[in-house]
Amino acid sequence: MTGFSVHQRTRSVTDADIERFRSLPVANVSDVMNRIPAAGPSLRPMHRAGVLAGRALTVRTRPGDNLMIHKALDMAEAGDVIVVDAGGDLTNALIGELMIAYAKKKGVAGFVLNGAIRDFGAISQDDYPVFAAGVTHRGPYKDGPGEVNVAIALGSLVVEPGDLILGDADGVIAVPARETDAIHAAAQAKHRAETAQLDAIAAGTNDRSWVDRTLIKLGCAGVSGAEG
Repeated sequence: MTGFSVHQRTRSVTDADIERFRSLPVANVSDVMNRIPAAGPSLRPMHRAGVLAGRALTVRTRPGDNLMIHKALDMAEAGDVIVVDAGGDLTNALIGELMIAYAKKKGVAGFVLNGAIRDFGAISQDDYPVFAAGVTHRGPYKDGPGEVNVAIALGSLVVEPGDLILGDADGVIAVPARETDAIHAAAQAKHRAETAQLDAIAAGTNDRSWVDRTLIKLGCAGVSGAEG
């Protein structure tokens, strides 16, 4: 039935893919993906600290209903990230402390929810990665419908089952499973360049001449070397 079905993943990133991305900042990965994919500023880390890295197990659900999230949790394997499109609705919480305890026991890497959580006190004092759009004490319904392992969208961030999910204090990004090699190479180069720039700033040798060159190129008046 359309809108009420469970599917299996047909491809997925490897454990090696997950580990090599774990040390890269989300911002660097975002930059090399042309700064286009974004789950939105409301999707924030609810946990105390720690990086999220794993393979996407996707869920699309009716706002406020977590039946299909429970099904995904039963299907989940170690290293999976349960990524939920609930339309950004914050009326009812989708998960809480009990579901997280079960997820941790199974080795699930974390949760990303375009929806609300509850039991924030416990979640915020733990390093288990949980990203969500808000908090409410109101509990979920368990009636469906929903889908497991289908393509979903969190804002402009499209996530397909098996994609690599990476999250840190700046937010969450999804790396398409078919593009991990190219994106990792570019993000790693970006990270090296920024590290070198930080070293230059600390040493007082960073080159700022690019600012005036850019302004002159764009025709800004009042800049040394610009016409007019």
